[in-house]
Amino acid sequence: MSIMATSSYCATTNGVELFNHYGSNSRLIRFSSINTSSKLFLTRTSNFRRAKRCFYVNSTLSEPKQKVQDPITDLGAESDLSSFAPDAASIASSIKYHAEFTPLYSPERFELPKAFFATAQSVRDSLLINWNATYDTYEKKNMKQAYYLSMEFLQGRALLNAIGNLELTGAYAEALKKLGHNLENVASQEPDAALGNGGLGRLASCFLDSLATLNYPAWGYGLRYKYGLFKQRITKDGQEEIAEDWLEIGSPWEVVRNDVSYPIKFYGKVTTGSDGKRYWIGGEDIKAVAYDVPIPGYKTNTTINLRLWSTQVPSADFYLSAFNAGEHSKACEAEENAKKICYVLYPGDESDDGKILRLKQQYTLCSASLQDIIARFERRSCDRIKWEEFPEKVAVQMNDTHPTLCIPELMRIFIDVKGLNWNEAWNITKRTVAYTNHTVLPEALEKWSYELMQKLLPRHVEIIEAIDEELVQEIVSKFGSLDLEKLEEKLTTMRILENFDLPSSVADLFTKPEIPVDNNTETVEVHDKVKASGEVVTNDEDATGKKTSAKTEAAAEKDIETKTIVRLEPAVIPPKKVRMANLCVVGGHAVNGVAEIHSEILKEEVFRDFYELWPEKFQNKTNGVTPRRWIHFCNPALSSIITKWTGTEDWVLKTEKLAELQKFADNEVLQTEWREAKRSNKIKVASFLKEKTGYSVVPDAMFDIQVKRIHEYKRQLLNIFGIVYRYKKMKEMTAAERKSNFVPRVCIFGGKAFATYVQAKRIVKFITDVGATINHDPEIGDLLKVVFVPDYNVSVAELLIPASDLSQHISTAGMEASGTSNMKFAMNGCIQIGTLDGANVEIRQEVGEENFFLFGAQAHEIAGLRKERADGKFVPDERFEEVKEFVRSSAFGSYNYDELIGSLEGNEGFGRADYFLVGMDFPSYVECQEKVDEAYRDQKRWTKMSILNTAGSYKFSSDRTIHEYAKDIWNVEPVELP
Repeated sequence: MSIMATSSYCATTNGVELFNHYGSNSRLIRFSSINTSSKLFLTRTSNFRRAKRCFYVNSTLSEPKQKVQDPITDLGAESDLSSFAPDAASIASSIKYHAEFTPLYSPERFELPKAFFATAQSVRDSLLINWNATYDTYEKKNMKQAYYLSMEFLQGRALLNAIGNLELTGAYAEALKKLGHNLENVASQEPDAALGNGGLGRLASCFLDSLATLNYPAWGYGLRYKYGLFKQRITKDGQEEIAEDWLEIGSPWEVVRNDVSYPIKFYGKVTTGSDGKRYWIGGEDIKAVAYDVPIPGYKTNTTINLRLWSTQVPSADFYLSAFNAGEHSKACEAEENAKKICYVLYPGDESDDGKILRLKQQYTLCSASLQDIIARFERRSCDRIKWEEFPEKVAVQMNDTHPTLCIPELMRIFIDVKGLNWNEAWNITKRTVAYTNHTVLPEALEKWSYELMQKLLPRHVEIIEAIDEELVQEIVSKFGSLDLEKLEEKLTTMRILENFDLPSSVADLFTKPEIPVDNNTETVEVHDKVKASGEVVTNDEDATGKKTSAKTEAAAEKDIETKTIVRLEPAVIPPKKVRMANLCVVGGHAVNGVAEIHSEILKEEVFRDFYELWPEKFQNKTNGVTPRRWIHFCNPALSSIITKWTGTEDWVLKTEKLAELQKFADNEVLQTEWREAKRSNKIKVASFLKEKTGYSVVPDAMFDIQVKRIHEYKRQLLNIFGIVYRYKKMKEMTAAERKSNFVPRVCIFGGKAFATYVQAKRIVKFITDVGATINHDPEIGDLLKVVFVPDYNVSVAELLIPASDLSQHISTAGMEASGTSNMKFAMNGCIQIGTLDGANVEIRQEVGEENFFLFGAQAHEIAGLRKERADGKFVPDERFEEVKEFVRSSAFGSYNYDELIGSLEGNEGFGRADYFLVGMDFPSYVECQEKVDEAYRDQKRWTKMSILNTAGSYKFSSDRTIHEYAKDIWNVEPVELP
């Protein structure tokens, strides 16, 4: 077929791939998939070059060796992509073209939603030209490429970021003005892509931006979630979750690759064939289809790819006869089972079905991505495939434990499909894969039920068992000289399989001599003794851990012999688990933490025994954020000031130039400009808060912000308790005393509590109740406001962070891996109050101790403080007790907060004993907040602190982090387009 499109700018057909370069390789699992071939001829004319451009698109599924058409060099001797740079008139023409010929709306009116889609489609044209050129360069050079696998990519809106990176912001603003629209209003129509939740996904997106900007050959891989995590509503009952609707009318950025799909298998069984090979057969078969999202770099033509997988089944799997017989659900069962894999990010896993769905998600990501990577390696190798060279061409980075199944899946493909032996496959896998750890929380170091995994992925369990046995042998070889008790302890801690018997090859080391048993006595778990006094001495313990006793009615008046009473108690068999974090450490060639303190905790505590075994594997890669999105685009007022005072815009790429602001920190002109920029951002936020919550705030108040996922360890509860204390003290004062003692504050919260995390949802409810009371108290007025922003996301962050005066990063020390919002706040001149946790430690070092408000216990003290609490030695501060009583007095409504407050009381027990040390750190926190008020009263001092925070934030660019990954872990080099 042929299609012709003519316009003054890049005309293209919607959803058509201009340069097809690969197809699926269904050989990776032994069942067939249907592929088709097609040819497309597209001609378009351009005002930018007076030559006719002909694009030839061939589906090469049936012609795997066909040469890919070169979209750049075919234009002539010149191959400079900058020659395509459009002006406002041609952009306007392109937008009009897309509004008419690739529409998603009725033709009558050109309103904002339609204007957004047409504008985004015109931008995508430019991105696809660069994307194709980038891909073609990678194909020809066949250099090593990095692949970043993550369950989350929290992209945010793409329009302003894309045109900013293309350096077309001014041209697009002018073009839209010609068409009767404002660029900012058009951009506001874009929904945030619901592909992530928190810092994990936002980090992944920052990394993609830096990879493209720095010209590193890399791709991202994720899943295309239809409904995201959830959209958060705040009601009188607290948080309410509803499905995201970001894909309801489609995304203008993604390009579906119907010719790129891979088979995925679940369940079934493993058999041995006549050739001696293991075959995974039967079960449930689906396919993963690729959707590509172009990721442009800043001031470069490099445009890399985020490939998202969507799941479905072929039409043949629709049970038509059942449908016609009225069994509609049965007819659609296969399709629904496939589609629901990509419905929701982190589906609730309280039920077995929820656990199975999560594991299906993780395996789909790993299997589809690895099949795609291997197909690309084979194609680029042509007829010279050497599997031992795979690690020299491929680097796979697992972002946390979610992609752990990459390890057994890569082994399965190498052994079962490609015919490698175990040693060859294991050597290649270990050289290819690397692991980034993002948490020290035990519940986040994933452990999967062995029984569930064996049912869903039987072949992978066989491989994991073999890896575990090899690990056991290595541990015994390394630590065999230890006494048996210590060796057994290391094996228990380090094994991938938890609660499993040792392999027979080493079990004999731990054989214990049998104890003779009286044949007339039944073996029991518990023996109780009856004393002559009549007390039954049991092996039970009371709540304090002491032995208990009870009087018997048949107490003898005289001493009698002690008798043994036999009580049969069933043995508790612990469940068998697969430890995903341990598998990551064993199967990867590198393990990195994401902040200096976090990496030390991994080496000294979480993975201490592994560090002793393989010290060369462990590294630190302190997180970073992209300065393009998080200063340059979201805070143009501050960006202009930085450019003016540093004398260059180079700081956007070389953030070390931000340090030059230090020498101007006392300059009164700079300080005035700095405060004006901050106030203009606060005015925008005040308007936003009024629109979203109905609350009015004054921009001259201090904007005190804590925005992050709601979790007990992040201690939003400490923040709101501090606010309650502040409010109570205000109520006890006269109006004059209040004004004298407190600076006006607007306390802003934002973040989502996971749908099944009851305590986190109680915290959200409590914050909103406190806000409803304080915000309607006429005695307090504008001196204190508390606002919870619903449905916090990237776009909201881009508004709040530039307006922030103070930000709170107050997690229990040693529990936050890094944090990235702290870096964004620092870049935007926000002063922080926080503990020595995660990247706070390094931020404080860089911005200066005097420009960071520090409080709280340190990481090395936490275990001792918890023990003191368990021993009953903790004495709560009077102010903390005062706050709890005030809350219990129904000062904030009739809701019963006993469960919430109860978690802060007692000395032991699940959900009690203040595990996250809110009460312990409360006095230090309150006193530190008094220092904040004192500093804010002196605006010259505060502004200087703000400037020095921006100046000291240069280290926390994701560009620096990516350079370190590329050099130390991936061994990839930048590749610039011609």
